Amino acid sequence: MKNTTRKPLSVFSLFIPEVKELLERKDFIGIRNLTKTINSMDLAEGWGKLEPTSKIIIFKLLSAKKSVELFENLPFEEQTHILNNLDNQEVAQVINSMAPDERADLFKELPPKAIRKLFLLINKEHATNVRELIDFKEDTAGSLMTTEFVKLKKEMTAKQAILHIQGNLRTNYRENVYSVFITDENSRLIGVISLQDLVKAPPDIAIKEIMTRAELIKIDADTDANDVSLLFKKYDLFDAPVVDKENTLIGIITVDDIVERIEKEATKEFYEIGKMSPENGEIISYNQASTFDLIKRRCGWLIMLLVFDFLTGTVLKNFEATLSSIVALAFFIPMLLDTGGNAGAQTSITIIRGLATGDVNIKNVMRVIRLEFKAAFFMGLIVGVVAFGRAFLLQKDFTLAIVVGLTMVLIAILAISTGVFLPLFSKKIGLDPAVLAGPITTSVVDVGGLIIYFKIAQMLIPGLR
Repeated sequence: MKNTTRKPLSVFSLFIPEVKELLERKDFIGIRNLTKTINSMDLAEGWGKLEPTSKIIIFKLLSAKKSVELFENLPFEEQTHILNNLDNQEVAQVINSMAPDERADLFKELPPKAIRKLFLLINKEHATNVRELIDFKEDTAGSLMTTEFVKLKKEMTAKQAILHIQGNLRTNYRENVYSVFITDENSRLIGVISLQDLVKAPPDIAIKEIMTRAELIKIDADTDANDVSLLFKKYDLFDAPVVDKENTLIGIITVDDIVERIEKEATKEFYEIGKMSPENGEIISYNQASTFDLIKRRCGWLIMLLVFDFLTGTVLKNFEATLSSIVALAFFIPMLLDTGGNAGAQTSITIIRGLATGDVNIKNVMRVIRLEFKAAFFMGLIVGVVAFGRAFLLQKDFTLAIVVGLTMVLIAILAISTGVFLPLFSKKIGLDPAVLAGPITTSVVDVGGLIIYFKIAQMLIPGLR
């Protein structure tokens, strides 16, 4: 039977007009009742469509739990707008109620003066926690983790463990619980058990009898965030424990943190490949972006690539006499350079993805290079034959067709080689491989391709020697 279920209407297509009407009537009870029915994520999604003064009114009308959930899901600019329009007591309530990792992320973005003010407002335990979290290097396991987790002792029974977990969850616990971790008297990690296995276990069985060792999934705090993502993928994890050098359990990383990071990294790489400022993976939203935002993200790279492409004009000027002698050479320049750019882009994107997923690494890099060079040779021959045929049919000149076909072979090899080596070189010197991909590969191929084209023409066409 055909499914005729229609996609539900966006919450904000109904919410925004109604809330504006309620604000005009100053029906604050109506606003409070309406926002109770709206999910916090939906509120955050449409927050930018509200007027600045309306945002503060609505935020203050939300329940304590929903206001914190909304706050955590807003962009940094919206968070600072709210903090700047709340009194100290209200600010303290919001910051103290945030999840530890979200609170640390906020502090990392704030200027020193604002940080000092917030440290005076939040409680000592949270202040200490923030200092510990923001000290971890960016893009490491320590920077991703939260210090909000449940730990058990191995001597507990399953029933005692469940009661212990329930007691922890009744407090202001914000994270989803997938697993619980077992530590010794010195808080050193010794095991893990999933919540599902714990619930299914006999009530009187000791935790040490049903726990599993955490050696495979434990993560050192200094581990690179990319390696953390790969570990989650490899073992299909929902969470993982983070330990220090003494194997002390200091935090956990949950799958939602990994998904959020992967999304940001993917967005960042998309923008870098397109040669736009990545801004740490912040998405360009047309609902909120201004003309200046678009110019700021794109203009710098565009100018740099334009300057690089000045070389193309220089090459053409140097071979002006060659072009003047045989104007037909100009007919095939776009075909040759565009094909080369496409071949380079195909290769660079494949290499970048391989580096990101671990498929390309120091152990197999020579095999990857050999594989790409073989592919480059044969693909060059294939497109070279096609280019030869096109040139011959268009000009009925065998020598010119040979020049075009041979150039196409060499440009394809040059493009694929560039697409391989630029990302690998970038990775070697510590840059993001996406930085040297796409348009930069194309620019290199444009300049090199023109030189190859005219040099071959000068060698094979008698009148140009």
